[in-house]
This record gives sequence, structure tokens and C-alpha cells, in this order.
Amino acid sequence: MAASTARIATPNGRRYMTQLCKHWAHKFEVVYDDTQGLVPFGPNSRCRMAADAEGLTLTLEVEESGQMERMQGVVIDHLKRFAFREDLGDVAWTGVG
Repeated sequence: MAASTARIATPNGRRYMTQLCKHWAHKFEVVYDDTQGLVPFGPNSRCRMAADAEGLTLTLEVEESGQMERMQGVVIDHLKRFAFREDLGDVAWTGVG
């Protein structure tokens, strides 16, 4: 299992996490509350989210590291759609492998 984490500094982390979870709940068995969320994209692929007053932490876990870049793009593209009023800048992922 490969894992990668990104931290996005934003005062709206909780709102964005909730929007992402609600969006993906139409296709996946999403679990979330006010501070954390889990989106199981498949049996061996998931996104964990943790939100606080300063931002949002995303942790992607995928079976094969070759899927990581695509999944990072999917998650960030969706996040940036919900955060269109705010410039989140370039998102740096760490820990692939």
C-alpha cells in the first residue's frame, strides 16, 4: 500500500472536507464528522481527511504507487472546484511509496 499526504492551509478546511465527503457519498460509502472523513474509492484505495481551524490534511492510500499521481489529481481537482473563491496555491504531496 502506497500513501501520500498533503496539507492545505485554509480557514475553510472543515467546509471543504464536508463538501468533498457529501459529493463522493453519492458513489462510495463515505464516513465523516466535523473533523475527519474517509472516502473509500475502492477496496484498496482511500482518502482520509482531517480538518481543523488552520486547514485540511489529505492522506491518500492506494494499492499500487502507479495510481497515486492520478488519484492525487482527482482529489485536488475536486477540492479546487469547491474552493473556487480561494487560491489554494500549489499542493505538495509527500510520502509516495
